[in-house]
Parts: sequence; C-alpha cells; structure tokens
Amino acid sequence: MAGIQTMNKPHLILVPGLMCDQASWLPIVPAVSEFAQCEVVSHGSADSLVRMAEQILHTAPSRFALAGHSMGGRVALEVMRLAPERVTHLGLLGTGYRAKPEGERGEEETRKRMALLHIAQTQGLRAMAFEWVQNMVAPHRLQDATLIEQVLVMFEQKTVPIFQHQIKALLERPDASDVLTQVHVPTLVMAGEFDAWASPQQHQEIANRIPAPPDVKVIHGAGHMMMMEAPQAVAAEFAAWLRA
Repeated sequence: MAGIQTMNKPHLILVPGLMCDQASWLPIVPAVSEFAQCEVVSHGSADSLVRMAEQILHTAPSRFALAGHSMGGRVALEVMRLAPERVTHLGLLGTGYRAKPEGERGEEETRKRMALLHIAQTQGLRAMAFEWVQNMVAPHRLQDATLIEQVLVMFEQKTVPIFQHQIKALLERPDASDVLTQVHVPTLVMAGEFDAWASPQQHQEIANRIPAPPDVKVIHGAGHMMMMEAPQAVAAEFAAWLRA
C-alpha cells in the first residue's frame, strides 16, 4: 500500500534561486513530501535561464509539478515557455517576470549585482553572502544567528564563477509577460511580507497576468527567504496548491 501511495504522489521539482541549493527548500520538504515526491534541481554552471530550464526538462518526468524561488521562479517560467504541456502545477515564490529595465534603472541593477560580484572576488563568498542577506530576510530575523549562518553556508557551497554565470543569466533574462498570459494550471503565487526584493505588490502583478488570477499568498513575518524563515506557513500553502 505504501508503494502505491508513493507512486500516486505527483513529482514536484523545486528550483532554487541565485546561489541557493537544496538547503533553501529543505525546511519545507518533510511536510510537502506527504503530498509529493520532491526533487531539488541544481543549475550547475549554466549561464542563462533558458539553459537552466532545458536542463530541468532533460531529466524531468513527462509530467510534473514545478515551483521556483527567486531566480528559480524565472527559470520555472522558461520551462513553461518551452514545455507547458508537461507542467501540472506552477509555483512562483519571491520572483519576477520582467526583463532588466532600460536606462538608469537597468544600469543601477547591473551596478548592484557587479558590486556583490566584486566582494565575492576580493573578499570571498561568505563576505558577499553576508552583504546579500541583509535585505533578504525579514528585518527582525537579522539577529537570528542560526538562520543567517544557514544562508552563509549555503552560499559558500558555490563558487565565484557560478555566481558570475548566474548574474549573467539574470541580467540577460527574457521578459516572461507573454508566458504568464498562457498559464492554465493551478498556480501558487507567494511572497514574503517583508520581501524588499520581490514585494507582495509585484506578485499581485504576476497573478493579474494569469488568465484565472490566483490569490497572492503573503507569508507574514517573512522576507525573501520565506521557505527558511517560515517553513510551516509555506508548506501549508503548498499542500493546498498540490491538492488543486
């Protein structure tokens, strides 16, 4: 009976964000595994979102549920662009859908990303991660030494060239506005209440582009790293979404 139940569980592919890995998803996996067979993918050395999406499709089963966080949400949208018929459920967490802005806003984004790359190159990945995390968790969690250490250690598992490749992928990201208008599967759109990088308002824009707009799920008390900050709340939303 246990084997039959496992076979009947949907295959859920979890896509990490910039410089993240299975550690970013691990806090929710035990609870979500009651409803799905969870697989966390790696982007390897890919330097484009399209290539990251192609890698997922190359190894994924014929049909699967898909959830991406941050850069991983953008990768999930590229999977939807390439093979929408293979995706049964779509989850978009702490993410965006537009290409890099033109003009001064785009130049400012490039400067900020290059400044972090410079820190990684000159002071190491841990120093870069410490700078990065200041705006990536809820303000009151910055004093949570255990949480911050988990993020720093996760970043240290990568390399500076990988960081450079992923920055390139983000700066050259495609606009996915057209993809959202073609989404016709149960969709989870989720944001951290204190996410300064990808706000709840930005996620409402994402939801509004989907033909049957889903309610935006706001994880209260959490920032960008919502799965690590509030795993029980995130897992509860995943359970409802996977049952849809």
